[in-house]
Formats: sequence, structure tokens, C-alpha cells
Amino acid sequence: MRTVTVVGASLAGLYAARELRAQGFDGRLVIVGEEPHRPYDRPPLSKDFLLGKAGEDQLALSDVDETLELGAEWMFGVRARGLDARGRTVLLEDGRTVSTDGVVIATGASARRLPGPGLTGVHTLRTLDDARSLRAELLDGPRRVVVIGGGFIGAETASSCAALGHSVTVVEAAPLPLLPQLGPEMAAVCAGLHARGGAELVAGVGVAALHGDSAVHGVELADGRVLPADVVVVGIGAVPNTGWLAGSTLALHDGVLCDDGCVTALPQVVAVGDVARVGGARAEHWTSATAQPRVAVRNLLAGRAVETVRPLPYFWSDQYGSRIQFAGRRKDGDLVRVVEGAVEDGSFLALYERAGVTTAALAVDRPRPFTRVRRELARAEARPVVQSVAEPVAL
Repeated sequence: MRTVTVVGASLAGLYAARELRAQGFDGRLVIVGEEPHRPYDRPPLSKDFLLGKAGEDQLALSDVDETLELGAEWMFGVRARGLDARGRTVLLEDGRTVSTDGVVIATGASARRLPGPGLTGVHTLRTLDDARSLRAELLDGPRRVVVIGGGFIGAETASSCAALGHSVTVVEAAPLPLLPQLGPEMAAVCAGLHARGGAELVAGVGVAALHGDSAVHGVELADGRVLPADVVVVGIGAVPNTGWLAGSTLALHDGVLCDDGCVTALPQVVAVGDVARVGGARAEHWTSATAQPRVAVRNLLAGRAVETVRPLPYFWSDQYGSRIQFAGRRKDGDLVRVVEGAVEDGSFLALYERAGVTTAALAVDRPRPFTRVRRELARAEARPVVQSVAEPVAL
């Protein structure tokens, strides 16, 4: 394999590039990025960056020395528009092409948007440019902010807006934010953080329309209420960036379909990060984007799936001065009990259990005991990952 192209200058894309060099690939390495920026860390965008506590230089995921050591050809500000597997070529929107022997798909996901015309004051928060635009508005005096979506991005953004002194309302269509992830008992506990942090939570009702001519001035709810708004932040999930792969014969369904080793149906093509549906699941978490590339690259260089990846699900969120951490595989019906601290004190460790076995853990401001339980959960589900499979056909 003489050339490998990483499509997506993202967290997962950068980790894939690092793994290629670490695992001995010394050929031509091309990294294509749609954004004009070098790889940066996204979690701080809704927190320290929005609050003005972190500058853009602190978001960088690599420094000049590492960039030189990677020895890669960087192509920034250009979108991939196609993958020609037969011709071993990545097609770019500016007309250029990259001939390649292997491909790592790391194009991530884009923020889901509300239908209708665009209005000034309506934001998503997925990219550095999104965060720049939102921060500029928030630093220009008091605003009435409505955050649509009570998931992690929505809650963290609401927390930052409240900390900046804005009037904040969070609208969540589900009965409780984070209900699928945490279950009803703990979702209710975490929902209480909004009130503690000075934000209003409106749950169990969807959004019918945004009001405004050129600029937004209100959010109409499905029950007829209209919330006044100077700034609206839409945090209703993300859509995997697979449009450029249409017609490539890759299997696409809410992401690029891969086996348990991040290997796609096309030989010498793997996928990692938010765009990858690995083993039937797509996980939009920082830990997935950093864990998958090692296995994906090993399989890419081997020319076949020799290893699988199934890391224990883990995510964290910083909201209203509290850190929420969750690990494990909770299912509906699991019992949950607080084993350290107390919900009333705002600091606790809770365990989810099924048939007497711990399946997951949730902590609010209990990092040390949570880390211990997380390690125990990971050890409990550890299993051999090396497998033998048939040799693939060449690309």
C-alpha cells in the first residue's frame, strides 16, 4: 500500500493518521478536510470557548512538531464529492482527484437543522465557525436565549449562556432530557440541574415554528405558546456526512455500515468516528472517535479484518458547574440505585443493575469512584478480539 487518504480532518481522522504512522505505514499520507481549520477539539466549543475562557489556539489537537512528524499532505477547505472504488480515486469538489490505495472515512456528522428559511439569530453548534458566530452574539449584551433540544450539546450550551447572564429556556420534546441514555429516574435528576443553574426547562412539547422576518424573535411551541427569543440554538442531533459517498456501492444507513472492525464492504476502505456505523451502532462520542482508529488502521494495513473493537460506552458532560459521567450498557428495565453520596447533595454515584449484575454507572461530581466502577465494567465485558476471516478481494 503506497498511498492512504484520510477523508476528514477531524478528531477521528487525526487519530487515524497517527495510527498509520505508529503502525508502520511510511507511504504517502493525504488528509482531506472540508473545514479550513486544522483538527480541533469540539467538546470545549459549548463550554470554555463559548464562555471566553479558551481561545482558538487552545482547541488545537496537534502542534507544529507533530504535524511535521506525520509527514502528511493536508488539503483544507475542500469537500470530497465522491469515491471511485474501481479507479482507486477520491474525487474533490474543486475538481482535483487523489489516487489512493486505501481510504479512511472520517467525515463526521453535521448538525441537524430545523426546516424553513434561515433567520438571523438562529444557530447550531457543531463547528468552530458555529461557535464563533454564537459567541459574538452572546457577548453583545443580554439576550433571551431559547435552546431547542435538551441533549448534551443543548444542555451544555444552555449552561454557558446562563453563566454569561442571559435568560435561558431549554425546550425538549421528550418528557425528560437524556431519557434514552439515563432512564427515567436519573434523567429526572439531571433535568434538575437546569433549574439549579438558572435556566427554565420546558419538556414534553415540541417546536412548531420560529417567528421572525429576517431575524428570529420567537419560538412557537406545539401547544401554541410562543417563547420570546433573541437567540435560538438548535441542538436536535446530527446527521452523518455520507452524501459524498452516494453511488460508491458502500452500504449507507445512518452512517457508513462497517463490521466490528470498522471495515466496510469495499476492500481497503474503513470508517471511523461519528460517520461510522460499527457493528450495527453509531456512537457520537469522543471516546469512540479515539478508540476506533487503532483497530481500523490495523485492519486496513492487514488488508482484512483481524481485530474488532467494542469499547465500553462512555460519555461525560459538564453542565452548570457539575460533571456528569456515564459508562456501560443500560437497558430499559434495569434497576438503579445510589451507592455513594446523595442526589439531594448534587454529588453521587449510581449503579444500574440487571439480574444482580452491574450494567452501567452514572456519576455526578464523583470522578474517582466512577473511574473505579468504569474499569470494573470494562474488565467484566472484556473478551478475545482476534479473529480469522477470509482474505478480501483487492480494491
